[in-house]
Amino acid sequence: MLIFGLFLAAAAAAFHVFIFALESLRWTEPETRKIFGVASEADAVTTKPLAFNQGFYNLFLALTTLVGIALLLAGLSTVGITLVFAGTAMMLAAALVLVLSNPKMARAAALQGGPPLLAIIVTAVAVAIS
Repeated sequence: MLIFGLFLAAAAAAFHVFIFALESLRWTEPETRKIFGVASEADAVTTKPLAFNQGFYNLFLALTTLVGIALLLAGLSTVGITLVFAGTAMMLAAALVLVLSNPKMARAAALQGGPPLLAIIVTAVAVAIS
């Protein structure tokens, strides 16, 4: 069961790496603007520094989670599980902020927060029964 929880955490991390790439590397591309609802290239250029910074937040959440998974698999259980929970909990918190600040973003928040929520639940149950 723990392996399934770590798989879900890794999937959540992979999604956040994808978001990093969109926000920090591809922000002004037409496909990215469409995903994020940015009306024009001029708007994308204006908001590019903000998106660049936000993308790195997503990358750091992913890295926290992935380092936790690696440490856990290497036998450093306490620090590993702590980092997995820290990374996925912050992903979930960010998704909650998104939907609470703009209910129209419920679908995006579900994509952002669903896998971390499942990872937290499954991993917590696995830890509790072990």
